[in-house]
Formats: sequence, structure tokens, C-alpha cells
Amino acid sequence: MTDDRPLLPILGGRPVERSDAARNRVAILEAAQRLIARDGIDAVTMDAVAAEAGVGKGTVFRRFDSRQGLMAALLDHSESAWQAAILFGPPPLGPDADPMERLLAFGPSRLETTLANLDLIRHATGGPSGRSQPPYVFAVSHLRHLLEQLGVRGDLPLLATALMAPFEVHVLEQQTRRDGFTVERIKAGWIDLVRRIVRD
Repeated sequence: MTDDRPLLPILGGRPVERSDAARNRVAILEAAQRLIARDGIDAVTMDAVAAEAGVGKGTVFRRFDSRQGLMAALLDHSESAWQAAILFGPPPLGPDADPMERLLAFGPSRLETTLANLDLIRHATGGPSGRSQPPYVFAVSHLRHLLEQLGVRGDLPLLATALMAPFEVHVLEQQTRRDGFTVERIKAGWIDLVRRIVRD
């Protein structure tokens, strides 16, 4: 019998907010999302977000401290939704599918989520790797869990890390923006890697 309890808490758990504070928070995040969609991520300044949300600049700083903090909150929202799909969602990504189905669904899902947020991840993390640590830890833990369920032999922590390597921001930027790899090619390569690991 396997243990299907959540491997890590979903991101974004926060103390209960006052209703006006919660409204401001939602308004600011939605304003930032509109600015990104309309003008690109470089247009998202604290001044621009405040004007778009109809709040004072001080309110934006009190809620998020800095531009990077605001970007991190936007990324947190996306990652929380992705984690929820893995922990509680329908097959093939969610817990009611068999482990191999879940593993094969994981890669395309992680790829699409990362590609959709490449620039946001860079701005939110502020590091050269573009890695957001809590989502990365969650993903590696989940992969290790699936490999264990599939009876894969070997150093599972390292194998799980190897399966995450193709989704590093700098790798995807190189492949999609410089080398011209298609998303389908990256998906197919990842699935081939999975089948080789599971088969061995």
C-alpha cells in the first residue's frame, strides 16, 4: 500500500487577511497580470501596478515589499495551481492515475508551466538559475515518489534530479529561444528519458 499523502504543503498558505487587505492584494495581482499580458513583464513597475490597480504606491509596497516580491507572488499563484493539480486533480496528473501515467503526464505539464512563466520566474527569483526553490523541491520529491512506486532501482534522488534538469529555465531558454527546439521535441525527448530510466 502506498502513501498518497501530500509530499509538501501547497505554496501560498497565508494567515487570514482582513477583507479590505485581501481585496487590495487580489486587485494588485490582477493588475500586474494585465500589465504583463498587455505590455510585457518589463512594464511592470510598482508605480504602473499601483495606477492599474487604483491603489496607492505605498499599498503595493506594503503588500509585496518590492517588485521581486510582487513577481514572486504571481509565480506562487501559478505554482500553487500546478501543485494542486498534482495532489488533488484528475488523471492523468492527479492521484487517481497509475504511477506511470502520472510520470508521463508530469513532464509535459511541468514543461508547459515553466515555458508559460519563463520571464516571470527570472524576475521572481532574481538568480542566474531562474529556479524557484520550493516548487523545485516539490517537483523532485514528487518524481522520486513516482519512481519508488514504479519500483525503479538506483539512486532515486539523483534520478529525480536528472528528470527535472530539462526544465531548468536556462536550459529551456537555450533550447527554445536560441537552438529552435520545438516544444514537441522537448516533450518527446523527456518521455524517452523516462522510459529508459523506468525500463532499466
